[in-house]
Amino acid sequence: MSTFYTPPPADKPKKPVYRRKGFWIGVAVLAVVGSVANAVNDGDTSTDAKPEPAVTVTKTAAPAAPATPAKEEESSPAVEEPVEEETPAAEEASEPVPDVVGMNHADAMTVLHTAGFLVDEESVSPGNTFILNNSNWKVCSQSPQPGATDVLRVTINSVKLDESC
Repeated sequence: MSTFYTPPPADKPKKPVYRRKGFWIGVAVLAVVGSVANAVNDGDTSTDAKPEPAVTVTKTAAPAAPATPAKEEESSPAVEEPVEEETPAAEEASEPVPDVVGMNHADAMTVLHTAGFLVDEESVSPGNTFILNNSNWKVCSQSPQPGATDVLRVTINSVKLDESC
């Protein structure tokens, strides 16, 4: 009987990198991190960039104490220094609320933010819809009415462009 030489079994060829489980896990992690970083840096700032409310700071000055003790006959009443008030320009000249009814929602937000108002967005569209892309919406009503003064916050009620108010 003759024996034939049989070579040892060859090693299995390695899978290509893109067919390995670890490769796709790494790709998924990078995609999530990239999208989160993009959302943080380039996110929609129309609702995030709201102006801060105006703050009034009042400073009062204490009367100055005399340098030397004075006798009762020679003492004069202490004179108070005038009170300084710092008020922001927006509070001094409170702008009336602009009329944004009928405008594109995104344009209305820009007008109101530029005028210094905080804006609340409400959907009055049928169904429970959210305003995600505000350029596809139009303003139906606003509260308070146009021309109101001494207002900090304005609410705009909008529907999708293809819907009626």
